[in-house]
Amino acid sequence: MSFDIALSGISAASTDLNTISNNIANADTTGFKQSRAEFGDFFQNAAYNLQSTTTGTGVGVETIAQQFSQGSVTNTSNPLDMAISGQGFFTLKENGALVYTRNGAFTTDSNGYVVSATGQRLQVFPPVAGTSTFSTGTLTDLQISAAPNPPLATSTIGAGINLPANASAPATATFSPTDSTSYNQTTSVTTYDSLGAAHTTGLYFVAGAAPGSWTVHTVVDGAEQGTGTALTFGTAGTLTAPANGQVPLTFTPANGAAVMNMTIDLGAATEYGSTFSVNSLTQNGYTTGQLSGVSIGANGVVTANYTNGQTAALGQVAMANFANPQGLQQLGNATWSQTLASGTALAGAAGTSDIGVVQSGALESSNVDLTQQLVQMLSAQRNYQANSQVISTEDQNLQAILHLQ
Repeated sequence: MSFDIALSGISAASTDLNTISNNIANADTTGFKQSRAEFGDFFQNAAYNLQSTTTGTGVGVETIAQQFSQGSVTNTSNPLDMAISGQGFFTLKENGALVYTRNGAFTTDSNGYVVSATGQRLQVFPPVAGTSTFSTGTLTDLQISAAPNPPLATSTIGAGINLPANASAPATATFSPTDSTSYNQTTSVTTYDSLGAAHTTGLYFVAGAAPGSWTVHTVVDGAEQGTGTALTFGTAGTLTAPANGQVPLTFTPANGAAVMNMTIDLGAATEYGSTFSVNSLTQNGYTTGQLSGVSIGANGVVTANYTNGQTAALGQVAMANFANPQGLQQLGNATWSQTLASGTALAGAAGTSDIGVVQSGALESSNVDLTQQLVQMLSAQRNYQANSQVISTEDQNLQAILHLQ
């Protein structure tokens, strides 16, 4: 009996050493979670309540418990690297099945899909068209496309200008954009057509003979559009006509783009003092943009940034948590799959419920404490040696009994 008990102790100590060795070997593995061997004693129940005279029969491994404590976070230069601060896992798809990981070292494959080092595709909640929300009931592969961001034709120009109240009518009565004596003030803004081509749109202001009267001429690419629009300012210096300060402008590009129907908003225009000033000058169009980079927020929203100043949400990183993370099945490469013991994955966005936040440009290191593991290794070694000594002692006892015969 003593041999069997000691052998069970040696087997348990060996399992403990194997667990510690695996932890130490993965001390530098990104997203790795250390394990701990947990043991239980063997005890045979005796009949008629005679347990008080019954000895135990050894020890066995109850479980190899995974420890999901937070690892330290290290900054990197890759925006696709992600670390989770708090609970939760990234959701990956592998051959149609979902797996989970804390290893956020992601790259893109030849098709632009964001993948792990072993090719598993990162899952996101897709954006809902026309809104700033995401469909949290749907999972899709995150793909970063190199396709250009399409242009948007200018439809509105906002001009917050101040015209001098003491201005006199120009010397030349007939307006010409090339004759500076035919207008008082001018300013311009770049506008865009449906093909993304840029056009210079100028606003030329001509003072009238009557106080508070002006005419605005619109010139696109050097050619006047229309014959000018009358502006009237009241005695308080604010614009009274046209209604709401809206001036229509139509321009037909020569490059085959669609006709540009624009509205110039002069509602904020004023006539104060003796100085011309441009307080604001905006337009809502933009040209074609090329992908310049990707950014990821703490809530896991992945945003594509383009050279034309535009952004586009590509999705929100799909996170998951479990009622019992220790029940997850280890698959290697710092990935796990759900089991009956872990419970069903609870999907959600980063920073919600009991799911941590995402830190872009960072990775979570292994949570292995080398000092602690080395101390535990010494303890496991002593246990191994002690059980070996029991076997040696029992062998000596048997030898002594044999010599008595």
